Parts: sequence; C-alpha cells; structure tokens
Amino acid sequence: MSAVRRRPHTARASDRTLDEWLRRVEAEYRSAALTQHLTLWLIQLGASPDLIDDGLRIVKDELAHADLSHRTYVAGGGNGAPRIVRESLALRRSRSPLEHDVLRTAVEVFCLGETVAVRLFKELRAGCRVASARRALDRVLRDEVRHRDFGWQLFDWLLEQAYGVELRELARSELPAMFGRLRALYAPAAANETEISAADREWGLMPTARYGVILDNVLERDYVPRFAARGIDARSAWSRS
Repeated sequence: MSAVRRRPHTARASDRTLDEWLRRVEAEYRSAALTQHLTLWLIQLGASPDLIDDGLRIVKDELAHADLSHRTYVAGGGNGAPRIVRESLALRRSRSPLEHDVLRTAVEVFCLGETVAVRLFKELRAGCRVASARRALDRVLRDEVRHRDFGWQLFDWLLEQAYGVELRELARSELPAMFGRLRALYAPAAANETEISAADREWGLMPTARYGVILDNVLERDYVPRFAARGIDARSAWSRS
C-alpha cells in the first residue's frame, strides 16, 4: 500500500472544520470519563482482570485522542476551549441490578458505538491529507478496533455468567431503542448533505449523508452477524427502532 501524501496546512481551517475538531475533543474526553466509570462497575462486579485492564487502557486511549484532536484544532487556527459538561461525564445507575447497567453500556456504547466508529473513522481518514489531522485519525482508527473488540468481549463475558440468559433477554428487548438513538445521532432526516469542500475533506471531515450510508452498511456487515452469533436478531431490532 502506498503511503498517503500528507501536507502541512497553509491556511486557517474553516469554521466548520474547527467546530468539528473541537467537538471531537469534547467527545473523546467524555468517552474517557464514561469508560473510567464503566471500569469501576466492572471492578465492583468482580469482572475478569483482563477486561478491567482493557478498560483502563481505553481510558488512556481516549485522553490521547482528545489531546490529538485539540492539537489539530489549534493547528487549524482554533483558540477556544472545549465545552466540558460535568454532568455528562458519568454513567447513570438505574434501579435495576448493576449487571443490567453494565450490559446496557457495553452494548450501546461499545458494541454499537465503537463498531460503527471503526467504519466511520476509516472513511474520515481516507480523504484526510493535513498532517496533524491525519496523525490524529491514524491513532484513533488503530485504537477503535481494540475498543470495538472490548465491547463484544465484555458482552460475551456477561452472557457467560449465571445471569447471562436474563441479560440476553434484556439486550434483545432494549436493542430497538438503542438502534433508534444511534440512527438519530448518525442518520437524522436533516443529514442529507452529499458534498463538502475539498479543504474540509482534507482536514478529515465528510458529508453528513455519508454517516447514514455507513451506518446502513455496518448493520449488514457487522451488527447482524455479530448479534446473530449471540442469539439476537439485529435486523428485526433495527426494523423496530
């Protein structure tokens, strides 16, 4: 595979690009906090030490992603600060057993979110040519594969426990709502843009309509077979989302 030709930026990035990279700083920082909280729950459950170690490593990854994203924002001419909402930096406990909340987080944040993230960041990286942005996306894409795998491994560990049958039913019943939230995030009706400027593309952005296309592909390529292997019909859940 030939190396991607990178170029240093020669002009300030567009406002759209700066807004997107600052949003990524916020999102990665929030992901670090939520994963840290999930890892605490895993310790409380007495989960496999390997899963706990993986969770802690992901926290470090997400903080590194936030730093790289901020460096890209600054390289593009940004000088603002990320908006960190403290109330969003923790997982919420429901009235159900802790195992249920761990299952919900594992499936929605990692099995769904990190699985589609691998495909999305691959697409964002493909057209990226600005050096600082490319460095950030190279690192993020490499790590997202491991984060995705962590989610499915955690899901499997939960299903192997004495309460696994109960958790499989919980995942089956809540998956349509989870898919609905995922679609609202990545494929809202207003996301119909099919073209963006070449400059924004080189900074690692893509048209909003592409997010929905990629999500549809992930359903067939990833969600359906992965959930089927665990006794869950993802296509049916998608149709009810």
